Amino acid sequence: MRLDKYLKVSRLIKRRPVANEACDAGRIMLNGKVAKASSQVKIGDCIEISFGDKQVQVEVLNIEETCKKDEAKEMYKML
Repeated sequence: MRLDKYLKVSRLIKRRPVANEACDAGRIMLNGKVAKASSQVKIGDCIEISFGDKQVQVEVLNIEETCKKDEAKEMYKML
């Protein structure tokens, strides 16, 4: 699954265009490397997101095309 779509489906970022902009600005890292929106996400990958001065690190546990809001937190684990 594409990184921008994963961020949207998992509700880490609310909208896909915002996820695209964050990737373009270099604020999202996938396994320690700056990631493009088109990067492929696999189970076990580590995603690091910079929101201003706040850092969020998650590990991908599950990949689904769609999921409900209450199930979205089961797609990742906070590190």
